[in-house]
Amino acid sequence: MRGHAGADLVGLSCLADGADTLFAQAVLDLGGSLVGIVAAQQYRAALPVSHHDTYDVLLARASEVVRLDCVEVDDEAYMAASLRMLDLADHLVAVWDGLPARGYGGTADVVRAAQERGIPVTVVWPAGARRD
Repeated sequence: MRGHAGADLVGLSCLADGADTLFAQAVLDLGGSLVGIVAAQQYRAALPVSHHDTYDVLLARASEVVRLDCVEVDDEAYMAASLRMLDLADHLVAVWDGLPARGYGGTADVVRAAQERGIPVTVVWPAGARRD
């Protein structure tokens, strides 16, 4: 997130189902601006069908959309999108259990990249939460 509240608040999100979407919606609910990062041309198709409508709404509400050049969605595309997000960020809020990433480009990799760049990281992991 850039800024602090209201119109000064800018949130960056890849708009994946789950925490990305909850964060994006919270930014908009607080009156902030949303920057959507699209990992690949086929990104929407790679998302669960049940998430398509939500993704479409959030993407339409984004004040800016950054589209990467990747065509297919893979671990490299996910990490490229996260690194692009970090290029624009001044703080990372990560919903993370502290465990290693399941594949390249997972939360652990993004947190490590943010730390290596000197970007402050706030880790959120609610009590009782579990990975699926």
